[in-house]
Order: sequence, then C-alpha cells, then structure tokens
Amino acid sequence: MARYTGPRVRISRRFGLPIFGPTKYLERRNYGPGMHGPKSRRKTTDYGLGLLEKQKLRYFYGLMERQFRGVYARALKRRGVTGEQMLQILETRLDNIVYHLGFANTRAAARQLVSHGHVKVNGRKVSIPSYAVKVNDTIEVKDHPRSRQIATKNLESATSRAVPDWLSMNKDAFKGVVMRIPTQNEIHPIANVQAVVEFYSR
Repeated sequence: MARYTGPRVRISRRFGLPIFGPTKYLERRNYGPGMHGPKSRRKTTDYGLGLLEKQKLRYFYGLMERQFRGVYARALKRRGVTGEQMLQILETRLDNIVYHLGFANTRAAARQLVSHGHVKVNGRKVSIPSYAVKVNDTIEVKDHPRSRQIATKNLESATSRAVPDWLSMNKDAFKGVVMRIPTQNEIHPIANVQAVVEFYSR
C-alpha cells in the first residue's frame, strides 16, 4: 500500500497548517522550512496556487498522486459539483470514517487499523482503507481483545474530537453507522477545492 513516509512537520510548515494533526513544533516555527528562516518569497502563479491547494488536500487525506487523481476522475463522472463530489468521495473512505469515529487518532493510524484487519463493515472484515462506505453501512471494530484494546485507547484520547452529525456512534459496542452523505459545508475542507478542480482541468 503506497503512502507518504517523509518528514511530516516539514510539510505542515510549508503550508502553515497542521496537515497531519496538531504539533507544537509548528507553533514555534510558523514559517516555511529552510535553513535561512522566515524570508519573502516570489508571488505564486495561479498554477502554483492550484498545486499548493491540491497538495494540501492530498497530504491531509494521505493519498499518493495517482490515487488522488483517481478521486478527481471519479468525481468528474458523477452528477453535481465536481469539487463537492471529490470531498464526499474522500470523506466516505473507510479509513477517514474510522478516524472520525475516534477508533484512531490520525488518518494514518486509521489506515493502519483498517489494513491490519481490525475493522468490519456490515459484519465482514474489510482491509482496504479506500473502501467506499455507503449510507446505512455499519462500521465496527472487530470483537478481538487486541482490536478492542487499540480502539479503547484511541477513544479515550479522542474525547475532544466530536463525531460528525452525519455519523452515529455507539461507543459501548464499538460501532458507527453512516446516516447520510456529508455536504461540503459539513466537511470544512482544509484547502480550496475549486482551485484543485481547476488545477486538474487544465
């Protein structure tokens, strides 16, 4: 399974956002990476801005370029606004929903939890992080001591993170249900998704 394994703080500093989750290092050095510290940069072109927004979204959801381009291609074939369709495809990935339910503290950890076989969808084990979850699907942690131990630890540390309204959660049963597909307003994207669509449509 392809995934980004490079320096995460450097990426967060490049965008000035906690792409991979909160980090105190970003608070201490809230400027771009490099040996010369804060410095003025050239004006970014429209192409450059589109590239930056695309990279933000791609790193945020933990996708490689080929996977992310595939998301755009699928969104393009759907009816509706392409940007919103892209966000809905990304949000309804199994690893992302496992993260939202609190079974994992980061999307990378959620991806690992799924790929290691700790998660079931509608009673069947699914080990594909990109699995497209549908409305009324039930996501649960496997009834195994190790699986439940990992989920319990993460649920305890995820109390400050609210479960989105489009998901329902039963912590005692380690289960969640997709009630509906989220709207763009509910997703609160970290990047300008319209700029991403324009970047790919060039």
